[in-house]
Amino acid sequence: MKTNPPEQSNPETTAPQPLLVQWWQKWGENMTIAVVAVGLAIFIRTFIAEPRYIPSESMLPTLEIGDRLIVEKLSYYTHLPKHGDIVVFAPPPQLQEQGYLEEQAFIKRVIGLPGDTIEVKDGRVYVDKELLTESYIAQAPNYGMSPMVVPPDELFVMGDNRNNSNDSHVWGFLPKDNVIGHACFRFWPIERLGGMR
Repeated sequence: MKTNPPEQSNPETTAPQPLLVQWWQKWGENMTIAVVAVGLAIFIRTFIAEPRYIPSESMLPTLEIGDRLIVEKLSYYTHLPKHGDIVVFAPPPQLQEQGYLEEQAFIKRVIGLPGDTIEVKDGRVYVDKELLTESYIAQAPNYGMSPMVVPPDELFVMGDNRNNSNDSHVWGFLPKDNVIGHACFRFWPIERLGGMR
């Protein structure tokens, strides 16, 4: 008497998977990618670079209202800003006392580093008694300022629109710890795409 061989399961068919596993297979990978992307964006914005928008005329003619910039943050982890760098910074304590919020970032040009003596006389800016050549300003300053020595760990910053800029000649020195980063590249508008120097 012949016996039929035992039935073998078809490898093409499997038991239905639990709903949670099905859901994860469908959506889990996308969610993982999204979480990683958001985490990476936050990391980059916090430690590497971020976009910024220019809301005022204080840096004319170098930067115009509506310009959009990339502010890089890495270089200042290893060294101080340099003369002429355009920096974005959180308002120092003296501005916060006037009502500016910590998140209201300012943008100015670095004129003095620790130890420099800054003076404004006869419409000219002097650094360590040497006349600063400034092809980038809107107008010569219409004010004077007695010599001031920049303290350690602080900076002296000015807007390129000298006569319409709330800067160090008004409120004093900028603690270097307030610096967010270096404005290095303008990406909008397209016709003025390029570096800041």
